[in-house]
Amino acid sequence: MPCVSELVRRDRLVREAEEAHLAPAAMHSAASRGRARPEAPDAFRTAFERDRDRILHSKAFRRLKHKTQVFLDPEGDHFVTRLTHTLQVMQIARALAAALSLNEPLAEAIALGHDVGHSPFGHTGEEALSPYFEEGWHHAAQSVRIFETLEALNLTWEVRDGIRAHSWAIEPPPATEEALCVRFADRIAYLTHDALDALRAGALRPADFPVPVRARFGEPGRAWIDEMISGVIEESLRQGTVTMDPAALETMHGLREFMFQRVYLDEATAEQRREAIGLIRDLVDWHLDHPAELPASYREDEAALVVQVVDYVAGMTDRFAVTTHERLFGPRPDGRR
Repeated sequence: MPCVSELVRRDRLVREAEEAHLAPAAMHSAASRGRARPEAPDAFRTAFERDRDRILHSKAFRRLKHKTQVFLDPEGDHFVTRLTHTLQVMQIARALAAALSLNEPLAEAIALGHDVGHSPFGHTGEEALSPYFEEGWHHAAQSVRIFETLEALNLTWEVRDGIRAHSWAIEPPPATEEALCVRFADRIAYLTHDALDALRAGALRPADFPVPVRARFGEPGRAWIDEMISGVIEESLRQGTVTMDPAALETMHGLREFMFQRVYLDEATAEQRREAIGLIRDLVDWHLDHPAELPASYREDEAALVVQVVDYVAGMTDRFAVTTHERLFGPRPDGRR
């Protein structure tokens, strides 16, 4: 009697065929603009599933676990890091894509790769590095550079485009609805968890949050995430493109302004930000004066010296940047690490 398997083969061709059931606005993996260097397709994974896996196994992704989200050198085990933030963005982006019948692996790949270009010490690093370039320096562009050049993962155009434009400040906007899911997911994740970190650090109290925010979204935490996700799903279904209910969007913008005023640019953390900027610029200037000390993997590039140096310094984790600075310039006067 022949053995009948209780498992069913589900290879790439089957998975691509299943995408016919997605929404008309969804990006189909077989319709991708492709890769810069042609490759034979994988036997089992779609192009976007393959990109997701490449990003997940990249060195830049692993470094996120030791990069700061908001609070520099926090004491405690439960503060958000770039890695935990990235995983939260990925979960929210997948939830949005699933609810809207979009391509989940594409949203997942963009979300996993969106922040790998961040320098040490979060957005403070952008302020530190921008003066070295006429056009400034942005972590999104650096994320794309990592995957195109430094690790050369040969990702699909749609994933690279979504990473390039995941920030709301970037123009033109991303080309796919899945990337728009990541745009909203990024903002939902960082506002919610940065608020919780501010409460945990004692920088804010629950009553400090604006009344419209508490009235519309409830108390900080999962209620905020649920409300903002619902605001995106319902309005997107009405409009036929990924967007947010206008009232919820206005409230979210108000929350973001509040967080910038009370947390991100607060005077209480200004000295920490100045120290971080000085540390990063010390490292860049020293390596510009000592280019032979750059690791071989950064000296092999044909890019200008300042680009190679910033590639190296921006890729550092927070603790490696501090350790390197202490090795080159001596311990900090206050003895802190």
